[in-house]
Amino acid sequence: MPMTPAIFGISNGTLNTVVELALLGIVVVWLALVWFTYADARRRIDDRMLVASATLAAVIFPFVGTLVYLIVRPPEFLEDIRERDLEMQAAEARLHSLDYQLCPHCDHPAGRDFLRCPHCLRKLRDRCGTCAKPLDPDWMICPFCEAEIPGITPQRRSRRRSRGGDEPAFDADEGLAYEESPNGDAYEAGTEPAIEAGYGDASQDAYDEALESEAPPPAQH
Repeated sequence: MPMTPAIFGISNGTLNTVVELALLGIVVVWLALVWFTYADARRRIDDRMLVASATLAAVIFPFVGTLVYLIVRPPEFLEDIRERDLEMQAAEARLHSLDYQLCPHCDHPAGRDFLRCPHCLRKLRDRCGTCAKPLDPDWMICPFCEAEIPGITPQRRSRRRSRGGDEPAFDADEGLAYEESPNGDAYEAGTEPAIEAGYGDASQDAYDEALESEAPPPAQH
């Protein structure tokens, strides 16, 4: 029967097997710590030389090298640092966009009140004809003085009041006021209907003349 070599001079086979398993477990844990040191250093350190040094220390000094690395390693992951930097850049861009915006032609920063881009010299916006403030191309009306922009501001439709209103109706296109006659028809303010403008008197005179012609002549004595 072949004899297996004893570890630490242990002659008992069962005890020798237990010691071998314990040593195997220690080696496995050591290799796992080496891998943990390498993987964690890659996520926390951007310098490859420092990553290699931390891994080599974990290999040469089992357990102690990993323990020292855990003490001196950076507190944050590289992904967290990049994410924080991106959030800070986004916040700075939002603050920066309050006063500046990118030129749609050359993508250089240009002020919100610039009429022309200082880089490509292309026109960005026009001035208001009333208050001379810069107008955004998407605006339909000047927000500073409420002046209409020629060719951009939509024209208002004419609106008339419905019948039965007490106030005169206005035509928005012509600026004329209309009133309503007793029969419900609208006529322009300052003019009278045909009956009230003199035609009613002529009709009354013709009616009186017809009555006089039909009346019998007075009797003669």
